[in-house]
Amino acid sequence: MLSRTASSLYWLGRYVERADFIARLVEATVRLDVLSPRPAGEVAWGSALAVIDAADAFKASGANLTQQSVARFLTLDTSHPGSIVSCLDRARNNARAVRTALTRDAWTGINRAWLIFDGRSSPGGATATMNLIEAVKAETRGFEGAIHHMLKNQATWFIRLGQAVERADNTARLLDVKYHILLPAGETVGGVVDRDQWTTILQTVSAVTAYRWLYNDGLQPANVIDLLIARHELPRSLAASADETVELLSQLAKRTGHHGEADRMARARHTRIAKTRSADIIVNGLHQYLEAFIEENAKLHFAIGRQFKFS
Repeated sequence: MLSRTASSLYWLGRYVERADFIARLVEATVRLDVLSPRPAGEVAWGSALAVIDAADAFKASGANLTQQSVARFLTLDTSHPGSIVSCLDRARNNARAVRTALTRDAWTGINRAWLIFDGRSSPGGATATMNLIEAVKAETRGFEGAIHHMLKNQATWFIRLGQAVERADNTARLLDVKYHILLPAGETVGGVVDRDQWTTILQTVSAVTAYRWLYNDGLQPANVIDLLIARHELPRSLAASADETVELLSQLAKRTGHHGEADRMARARHTRIAKTRSADIIVNGLHQYLEAFIEENAKLHFAIGRQFKFS
């Protein structure tokens, strides 16, 4: 496989995963905004921007921090790479470059997701925004299903590798922002607002039901942290992303013969996460742990590019 083809497949996976995550983030924030008193709702939208590192870009736009302005910025604004439409546009361009490596269903999922935004200038109010998000999620789920029904070959593995790396980054950023930014000044840890915000995190990663299955003592921040970091059963946890990254790199090494720095980094991270306990992370500093994880994940991303000679 040509390196530019591998690169397009990898980035296709990353951009679709990113679009889906931003959609879920907007959905969860709309719900929190509706439930929360002011200024908690405004803080929630500010934190949504912080999760995807778009706070400065939004501030530069001059818009007010409201549900409608932030929702439009995160869904329809093409002036920055952190919007759903920007991610889908890049995903579609990468998919077009490797069209012959994709099934018709996979291409259709990407194209239909992109077409949702054709001619649209506003996400509308809360209800309209939620309908828009549901449409995006339906198409990204369709793409995900199509990928799992493709041949288990290099094309599939590069797409899934991009998804796994992106998923790890998204979950780490979401958890880090909540822990340090989201709770408004004056609100108590464990209070109503705090509880709603932890629930929002679970909604963003589709883990509300999983949490209830795995933990029996109600909504506890320590349990949410444990779920999103250490539980291999949850597909969007850091542990599960580490598992999948090692597995996919191993499959690609067997097929392509490219084995090196990325494999070593992925295995080292996998071993470390397996030995780490969430209680120790909290005691030693959750922010420091997540900050180091995000940096390491970025280094792994670049190592993958070097190993497979992405252009």
